[in-house]
Amino acid sequence: MTHTPSRRTALAAGLVATAVIAVAGCSGATRDTAGGARTADAATLDLTPTTAPATGELTHANWLLEDEPDSLDLDTQGSSAGRVVLTNVCERLYQLQPDMSTKPLLAEKAETPDDKTLVLTLRSGVTFHDGTPMTADDVLWSLKRHADPDMEQGDEFGNIATMRKTGDRQITLTFKTPDAMFFKALAGDAGIVWNKEQVEKAGKDFGTPGQPDACTGPYRLAGWKSGDSITIERHDGYWGKKPLTKRVTFRWASDSALVNALTTGAADGTYAESPNTASALRGKKGIAQYYGPSTASLVLIPTERGGLADPRIRRALSLALDRKGIAASGYGGMVQPWATPVGSGAWGYEKPVFEAAQKAVTGAPAAPDAKDIAAARELVKEAGADGSGPIVIGTDAGQGRTVVANAVRAALRKIGLQGRIKTVPTSQFEQFYSTPEARADIDVLVGDWYISKADPMGFYDNALSDSSNNWAGFKDPAYDARVKKALATLDDAERAKLAVGIQKTFTDAAVWIPVAQVPSVLVLDEELTGPPASMAYLYYPWAAELGSKKG
Repeated sequence: MTHTPSRRTALAAGLVATAVIAVAGCSGATRDTAGGARTADAATLDLTPTTAPATGELTHANWLLEDEPDSLDLDTQGSSAGRVVLTNVCERLYQLQPDMSTKPLLAEKAETPDDKTLVLTLRSGVTFHDGTPMTADDVLWSLKRHADPDMEQGDEFGNIATMRKTGDRQITLTFKTPDAMFFKALAGDAGIVWNKEQVEKAGKDFGTPGQPDACTGPYRLAGWKSGDSITIERHDGYWGKKPLTKRVTFRWASDSALVNALTTGAADGTYAESPNTASALRGKKGIAQYYGPSTASLVLIPTERGGLADPRIRRALSLALDRKGIAASGYGGMVQPWATPVGSGAWGYEKPVFEAAQKAVTGAPAAPDAKDIAAARELVKEAGADGSGPIVIGTDAGQGRTVVANAVRAALRKIGLQGRIKTVPTSQFEQFYSTPEARADIDVLVGDWYISKADPMGFYDNALSDSSNNWAGFKDPAYDARVKKALATLDDAERAKLAVGIQKTFTDAAVWIPVAQVPSVLVLDEELTGPPASMAYLYYPWAAELGSKKG
């Protein structure tokens, strides 16, 4: 998918609600292994994509998930629990790298003879786990399955005009308009190649316990005991590099059981998704924590109700918001005050351009000073707001969101406005994202968000006039035109220039109000190393690089 709220089934990984983390240097990634007493300052963390390479083989690893997958068919159930397992089993036409760049994989070569044509030359010598060769027919069938509007990735194919087999190892796709995002989608679930025969034979049971995986990756699905565990094993017939770890068993547990398993050594690692996992593991002997880049962010999203309809009020709130205080009090310093609504993991190309643009953004100070508050008050005055009615802030009772909501209310008070917090049960919170009626009586949502593509342009379509995520009704025909131009610009350098201009319009209007960027968190037995620390773990065969530090 192009964009989605970050949640337990997505990238809540970095939302370390009460973490008080000591940071020590480590080759390959920022690392926490000891129980220091000071709060981390995420602004000083060197978020790096990898851990040190492993040198020793590992017979068996126990890995933790926070949920059992509903299905291992990512076309029908695109949860992160299933993805964390299957990214080691199933391969894609392109592959997201730990540094968040993208390169061809099962598509050995990609050519664009014109701006509306993509020709994929498929890698030879690739076999599925049942020993049959991967063919162009399998690839074309897989793409058509992904493109079904009822499938999870159907929306990625809206700009496709035709998909055809044009050779024994060649697939040609044509587009209605040039599409710079589609090859990035092929590094996600829209690019998975299935064994057509196996999927059709399994029918509606595909992806359930007892069914084969129908994939080509370094591991094969060895077993799924419903309610207990999923096991993957190294595939000896794999076409690529042999993994160091022979077998991985996945189990799932509540937060407390997960922490206990890691603490006692019953489990070897996890990509931490729940808000309290990393903090509960802080200082535990024998456990390392690594922090990597992610596209995830904390944001305030204005709603249709209209309390923040005036962009001057939104800018005033952004100027008055104490992001540094939020990071320290709500997240133990493990989120970084941020001036744009997408994390730095989105900088999968032209990174220096995006880094410079991020630093140039004004209107979102980490810690507002007297000048910021004075400027905010002047904006409120210009808008003619009298503060007679409260701006309603929607949240759940989680510690991080509660801190953000209280900080929003405090910021409103500083600029002469009233704020009132509406707290709903966590089970109802997701309805704010999906159901306009659920947010009918709130003016702003304390939200979190991530994009699955390492490109800021995967985010800024949220402010298009017709976007379902443009709740506040921001309308700017020039903005719409520039977004569509950028999405159709295949040259990375040119698209980056367009993207930073689009970003400036978005942030100047405070369409959404950025709060902080959120790192990815890898928790690992300190004797092990190898997996990426970045958000790429959702799309990259991380287990294939897991192993021991000693050969």
